[in-house]
Amino acid sequence: MASITIRNLDEPLKARLRVQAAMHGRSMEDEARDILRTALNREPVPPGNLAAAIRARFAPLGGVDLPEAPREPMREPPAFDE
Repeated sequence: MASITIRNLDEPLKARLRVQAAMHGRSMEDEARDILRTALNREPVPPGNLAAAIRARFAPLGGVDLPEAPREPMREPPAFDE
C-alpha cells in the first residue's frame, strides 16, 4: 500500500477531521482514507452549459419584457484626412 503525507493542514480542518473520526469510531487516518475513497469513487460531473444553468435557475421566477430601444440612423464616420 502507498502512503501519503499531507502538510500545512489548517488546525480547524484537522480538528474537524478528529471530531468526525471520533463520531465514526475510527482513527483520523481511517477517516481521511474513507473521505478520499468516497470522494474519488463518485462519477465525475461533466461540465454543464452555464447559460442553461442560469436559465433553469431563474425560469421559475418568470420573465421580464423589456421595451425595445429606439433606433437612430447611423452617424457618418469621422474623417481623418486632416
